[in-house]
Amino acid sequence: MKITCIAILRHIDPDTDPYLLGIASDLSSFGYFHRGGVKEMLNFVSRTIIRRTCAGQRQSVEHEEYMVHSCNKNGLSAIAFVDREYPSRSTFCVLNKVIEDYEQKFGEVWKKISEDTEAANPICESALKEFQDPAAADKLLKIQRELDETKVILHKTIDSVLARGEKLDSLVERSNDLSLASQVFYKQARKQNQCCIIV
Repeated sequence: MKITCIAILRHIDPDTDPYLLGIASDLSSFGYFHRGGVKEMLNFVSRTIIRRTCAGQRQSVEHEEYMVHSCNKNGLSAIAFVDREYPSRSTFCVLNKVIEDYEQKFGEVWKKISEDTEAANPICESALKEFQDPAAADKLLKIQRELDETKVILHKTIDSVLARGEKLDSLVERSNDLSLASQVFYKQARKQNQCCIIV
């Protein structure tokens, strides 16, 4: 799972191309001599998709082996190029975070910009590094991963937790926490369960 590019753009007027406010990309998977062309293509596709993303809208577009996700928050837009394995929900969390960070740092200055700028490059670069793992962007995904790890631990049987050579039966007999009735119940339940085991 990988994010290849994140960009912030300004697009208010449908008759003009969007202006780049900041962009960051990881082109390490491309050959050195191809990186310039890839960067130009990222800029072109970013402008094209954002121009077609209406205010208040989010969309996802397939482009070759990539998914391109964009969102437009009343003219301030963000776009990300990710591989197909990167969850779209996490990508939209990243885009919302990038827009929030930009608004927090620059306010509404973006509304007056009428040319490409690199002011937001640090915001995009930070997001590109921080959110390569989708769980870092999506708190629900992170919680789900933690639950899955916990579930694996819970699947261990009580016998695997006991020390080597120790048996549950001998622990039950020595226990001060169990009454005589509980010990008898445990032994009877164990006998009942043994008759159901097919070897």
